[in-house]
Amino acid sequence: MSTSKDRAWEALGIGPRWALRERPAPESQSARLPPDFERADVSQASPGSEASGASPGPEVSGISTGSAASPVSLVERMDWPALREAVAGCRLCGLCESRRNTVFGVGDEAASWMVVGEAPGADEDRLGEPFVGRAGQLLDAMLAAVGRSRRQGVFIANVLKCRPPDNRNPSPEEIERCSPYLRRQVELVAPELILVVGKIAAQALLDTEASIASLRGQVHRYRAGGAEIPVVVTYHPAYLLRTPLDKGKAWADLRLAARISASARR
Repeated sequence: MSTSKDRAWEALGIGPRWALRERPAPESQSARLPPDFERADVSQASPGSEASGASPGPEVSGISTGSAASPVSLVERMDWPALREAVAGCRLCGLCESRRNTVFGVGDEAASWMVVGEAPGADEDRLGEPFVGRAGQLLDAMLAAVGRSRRQGVFIANVLKCRPPDNRNPSPEEIERCSPYLRRQVELVAPELILVVGKIAAQALLDTEASIASLRGQVHRYRAGGAEIPVVVTYHPAYLLRTPLDKGKAWADLRLAARISASARR
């Protein structure tokens, strides 16, 4: 086993040792790819749906239903500070009544990668940051395995910015109301690749009801800001904690993402 692959497998916990280095060195782009990674199909799947113009709730940080412009069109023109303020004051769906904090996102605002998950959980709602706790630690290890981190080169966000009570699945209406925020984040970051973790996030971003098994191993496209951004789908870290045998599949997904990202810079 090569040194670089050994480091990556250690970070994911799928190799012979479980110890994670403090700061794994970025893996060489020229490292030989696993056979299943080499065979991965690069397809032109259906792009993500456009942001809906559904009737909004009472207000979004001063945006009311009586505004001349719709909340969606106003979000489309926001810079980072305005978007953060809009999310913090959002009352477009009922989740605002039960949340402790909105979870805007974290990371490099000019990142080459975006990681998109489903919705905040209890820890995220308490701290106001996505992917904390054990699932967040595993996500950090996954990113470290391909030489990235949540503080540099990656921006992490969720489809929903507020926690659904009891960690239930987001409703279609909640996803629809929150989608302009995520779309604007993608436009502002302008990443070269989006890594989507989990079935619900993948279905929401790609506007599909397909299973995660059928979405993996391909490159999909998400249209935002006049660009078609490659999208790679993998398992949610929380699922991998419950089903560690699938960590090998997640490793193949990460290598696919790394290859597509490297191609985008050529």
